[in-house]
Amino acid sequence: MKVDIKSLDLKELTAFVETLGEKPFRAKQIYQWLHVKQVASFEEMTNISKTLIEKLNEEAELVTLSVVEVQKSQIDGTRKYLFGLSDGNVIESVLMRYKHGNSVCISSQVGCRMGCRFCASTLDGLVRNLKPSEMLDQIYKIGQDIGERISNVVVMGTGEPMDNFENLLKFIELLTDENGINISQRNLTVSTCGIVPRMKELAEKNLQITLALSLHASTQEKRLQLMPVANKYEIHEVVNACRYYFEKTGRRVTFEYSLVGGVNDTDTDVKNLCTLIKGLNCHVNLIPVNPIKEREFVSPDTGVTLAFKNKLEKNGINVTIRREMGRDIDGACGQLRKRYMGQQKERLA
Repeated sequence: MKVDIKSLDLKELTAFVETLGEKPFRAKQIYQWLHVKQVASFEEMTNISKTLIEKLNEEAELVTLSVVEVQKSQIDGTRKYLFGLSDGNVIESVLMRYKHGNSVCISSQVGCRMGCRFCASTLDGLVRNLKPSEMLDQIYKIGQDIGERISNVVVMGTGEPMDNFENLLKFIELLTDENGINISQRNLTVSTCGIVPRMKELAEKNLQITLALSLHASTQEKRLQLMPVANKYEIHEVVNACRYYFEKTGRRVTFEYSLVGGVNDTDTDVKNLCTLIKGLNCHVNLIPVNPIKEREFVSPDTGVTLAFKNKLEKNGINVTIRREMGRDIDGACGQLRKRYMGQQKERLA
């Protein structure tokens, strides 16, 4: 089996180059081509000998994604990308433009097995994990497409990052390496629906990344209705893992809270949420749910969302309402991939 060269760190790449009978300094040259110049083939590495290029083609694979489709929002400049993988699977990523820079939201798996009720990503289950190279190349391809630097990365697209833990850690290492694209750990957010052992393990790594928990409910009973993972990890256990993350890293935790009209947007929900996260250095991101046709969930009225925010603030909790982006394109996680797969099935039928 060929070596996935883009998933190797510099030390591993040096060892690999030496197995090919080459001098160690070649590794740094190749690493630069892969992660700074972001070439799509070994032939583009102009300061590498033909012999070495031949060896690389024989022994290594250079993972590079193909752009299948790009949707551009006419409202806010958001772009949604559908990327093709070498095995025929497709994944999606989103570019969001903010005043503070370009942010990319990437997928960590093909599909997802977490089964959250309001999410399109999970409707067809998990196909496979993404390699570090496939996670990285989403960012590289988007940066190349817009010709601008990507300053922030969010691992919050399709998939549960903690369900692909080893590859996630390697991806973080490569993304934040000063020899590569060199994005600061502080500009990286990793989202989870609450896999407690992995959250604790991540805390032990003492990284400076932001942990975001998809909370979406104020009580265990309501969380069970929305998120099957709550069957395994009780809501207080998950919030305590967030407290542990803050204690270990000193990094403020983000709670993602999708507001579903009539389900988790009541005064009682506000009260319960304040009790649940009291005393924790955190930020609550309120997200009016993005409707998907396979589910009956709807966004609450704007007035309800604002009232929810104000009541949290009165209790001393930092909160923002996430600006809706990409509503005129397939904005919600998994929507574009789901539609594309449906069209492919129709063509084959």
